Amino acid sequence: MPPSLIKNLKNGRDPPTELSQTPETALGELGRVGKRVREKEREDYRTLHSWMNREYGIVLDAGSSHTSVFIYEWPAEKENNTGMVRQKHTCNVKGKGISSYSDNPNGAGTSLHECMQEAKQKIPTHRHHETPVYLGATAGMRLLKMENEEASEKVLDSVEHSLKSYPFSYQGARIITGQEEGAFGWITVNYLSENLRKPTGTLGALDLGGASTQITFVPQQDIESHDNSINFRLYGNDYHLYTHSFLCYGKDQVLKLSMAKKLESTLENMAEPTELRDPCFHPGYNLTRNVQSVFNTPCMKEVKMANENFFHVGLGIWSQCQQSIRKVFNTSYCPYSRCSFNGVFQPSVDGHFGAFSAFFFVMDFLNLTSDTLEGAKKKLATYCSTPWKKITENHPYIKEKYLSEYCFSATYILTLLEDGYKFTSDNWKDISFIKKIGDSDAGWTLGYMLNLTNMIPAEAPDMPLMPHGGYVTFMLLFSLLILLLLLLVYMYFRRSTRTAQKDII
Repeated sequence: MPPSLIKNLKNGRDPPTELSQTPETALGELGRVGKRVREKEREDYRTLHSWMNREYGIVLDAGSSHTSVFIYEWPAEKENNTGMVRQKHTCNVKGKGISSYSDNPNGAGTSLHECMQEAKQKIPTHRHHETPVYLGATAGMRLLKMENEEASEKVLDSVEHSLKSYPFSYQGARIITGQEEGAFGWITVNYLSENLRKPTGTLGALDLGGASTQITFVPQQDIESHDNSINFRLYGNDYHLYTHSFLCYGKDQVLKLSMAKKLESTLENMAEPTELRDPCFHPGYNLTRNVQSVFNTPCMKEVKMANENFFHVGLGIWSQCQQSIRKVFNTSYCPYSRCSFNGVFQPSVDGHFGAFSAFFFVMDFLNLTSDTLEGAKKKLATYCSTPWKKITENHPYIKEKYLSEYCFSATYILTLLEDGYKFTSDNWKDISFIKKIGDSDAGWTLGYMLNLTNMIPAEAPDMPLMPHGGYVTFMLLFSLLILLLLLLVYMYFRRSTRTAQKDII
């Protein structure tokens, strides 16, 4: 609509006798103006309500080495229940994972207090009673359940009692399966990347914890093992996933497996070893270890030695380290057309993958996240051969336990990805080592909450309905349009009458 006409209408003046635009042009411009106003109104409406009115959810990741508390938030008024969820806050619980409290179950619940108090502060009080709280325990508790089911139940009871004492909506604490952990991690990385809303391909998920590791992706071939298959229908699309979780192949447990195999090899050469010479630890590293404290895990058979202690001595020889790690993978048999290791079916790894959790933290510490496979091997060989004294001098604020294990952990990651999952130098570039996507951590917790709250619809969302403000604007413009049409008709007949009068004269 011409600005001059709008101004005259607002001031109550008669319309001009000459129109600068044809009726068709005026109507077209009016339609475009109306469309822009409706879009702006809709955008303003969403922005205002998304920030003023939000909902929250809490998920506790009870891992083998520690527990993390994640707080998520999303708009309370969503379009077809598809409001975007983002991570608001995270808190790492002090101490070890809840599975370490098998001898003191009450301590598991007590350990959560500080982080749950933080959650009370971060979430508005009026939202506390409707904020769901979930706890998912992973491989550490799976191992404890295998070893002592009664102890694992007492730990979960302690955690439940603690979480129920806070003013949130407690939704349960349980041990999730390895398949769930892998699948929910896949949902998280693809949800945050918005791949589930796009017709493009998805991102595979590689997760590494202290006690297990997971691989999940959409394969390009049939899945021959039913145990490794899981189906989802999200946003109107069907996803047929391959997933597998290797219990005991997290970086902490596999370190024990590797050390045990080295001790077994040493036992073959001497009656009773008092020293373990380890190529996966830096030269100059020397620590007295207790046999029981190192090998007290259901992941391996009992290691029997007359001596209670042994000396753990570092050699720093990367090539020998990798050879020793390869011994923890059994590749001697495969009952399928192809396998990863230990007789587990795995399709060929196709497409792009996101590697998170310990995959990222270890590779990032050693600055290996952007290297080629061969480049990473060369850098790692140099790092492992660096004297232990120099390593501790360069990193004085890192606990020596964690610092001493980076050579082993990184070598294990390269070996797992190359020899275990069958990545090659050609597709190594398809692996992205990631910590966060946007403001949210990559991991299984977000996918877990999205699944339990049904926040990802199975069917594609409909076109969003117009908000109330947009509806009012539309009706106002529609009324102006009717008025304009009446004015145009009036002007047309008025001009026709004048022309007829002139012709008569």
